[in-house]
Amino acid sequence: MKNLQGNTMEDERVRHVVVDGNRVGIVGLKQAFEKLAENYHGMSDEALADELFLTLSKKNYIPPKAKDAYAKAFLREFKKFVGLPVKEETSDNLEIKVLGTGCPQCDGLEQSLIQICSELGIKASIDHVRDPEEIRKYKAFALPALVINGHLKSMGLVPPPPTLRQWLREYS
Repeated sequence: MKNLQGNTMEDERVRHVVVDGNRVGIVGLKQAFEKLAENYHGMSDEALADELFLTLSKKNYIPPKAKDAYAKAFLREFKKFVGLPVKEETSDNLEIKVLGTGCPQCDGLEQSLIQICSELGIKASIDHVRDPEEIRKYKAFALPALVINGHLKSMGLVPPPPTLRQWLREYS
């Protein structure tokens, strides 16, 4: 399916990258990587980073002061995409994923997590993963499911707030 600009839904899919310790959503990342992967051989890291930045800044707002940090993150992710070894950048924030297709239970779990993180003053990135292919990667066989810092904590139920608070404190 195409939108008014003639882009497919895949073109508009948001992918996350870590920029200076913060997870940031970027539109068009996969398409930019696929295009550049055909002709990157012989390019310097600086040229690759510049090309990726120019391409991706057309569809994404990037603060002018953060150009270098974004270019570095794009280069790192591109290298992973083509199978080159890279040093992973990590986020200081808690990484929380709600796995589910968007039912009221999944949405409720996401809202509870946002509220509890706010109450406890916990810095976290909370993603609601709705893509069935992504969900399968976590081996979650019942939804909603909750993943905290890569650990599957629950499946098929919405944990009560005291349990969520305990888990969030353990990982923060």
